[in-house]
Amino acid sequence: MSSVEVRGLVRSYGKRPALAAIDLDIGPGEFVSLIGPSGCGKSTLLRLVAGLDTPTAGSVHLSGRSPVEARAAKQVAVVPQHPGLLPWRTVRENARLLLDLGRRRDDGSEQRADALDGLLTEVGLSDWLDALPHQLSGGMQQRVSLVRALVLGAPLLVMDEPFAALDEISRAAMRVLLNRLVEGRGATVLFVTHSVAEAVALGDRVIVMSARPGSIVADVAVPLPRPRPDDIDDDAAFIALCTTVRRHLRAATSDGGAA
Repeated sequence: MSSVEVRGLVRSYGKRPALAAIDLDIGPGEFVSLIGPSGCGKSTLLRLVAGLDTPTAGSVHLSGRSPVEARAAKQVAVVPQHPGLLPWRTVRENARLLLDLGRRRDDGSEQRADALDGLLTEVGLSDWLDALPHQLSGGMQQRVSLVRALVLGAPLLVMDEPFAALDEISRAAMRVLLNRLVEGRGATVLFVTHSVAEAVALGDRVIVMSARPGSIVADVAVPLPRPRPDDIDDDAAFIALCTTVRRHLRAATSDGGAA
């Protein structure tokens, strides 16, 4: 499991500030949902944590390592908004892509590759192992992307609106699937979303960000039991938490307006 420590994190692009002095701690094994107005810097924060961008000021440490060091050690896995599957590779080949890149004989990749088909079966793709991406639905492609990240066995999983392009039915199914996959694996998760219900249903905490330049305006604990039931949406406590997050989100938007 991985911890995340963010201190005084600032990111500007020229004279345009994107993030303003972010402080954030995520404990090992926590699932933290990140929500805020469009353009508030959610994805920027995620990229900085994942080592895909460099801060203007401040620091990020992942269990004491820099994000770049953690990525080099395969301690961080990223699930992007778009699956990014290679059209000439099959489902199985796309799912093992990150294992194949930079593989060393002693890094455990072969053992994880042996478990790959089991993970693909777990997400309902056992009949599609030799299919090409164009033969898959959007939800199925995103399942391949999820397996591609999970099979690394990385202690930190960062997810940038991975279900945003899916229809409502597929999105709900992916939410249930992700809850089932993450629970019991011990991974720490930072999950960016625009959906309040998704943020609450998945997270142990929901971080609400202000409009640009983004700052944290609320940190809402989600004391719902795990494993989360598939019909959590009907639970009174769930509904009350969604109302709380929406109230913070409305305040964040009205204070500065969406960028």
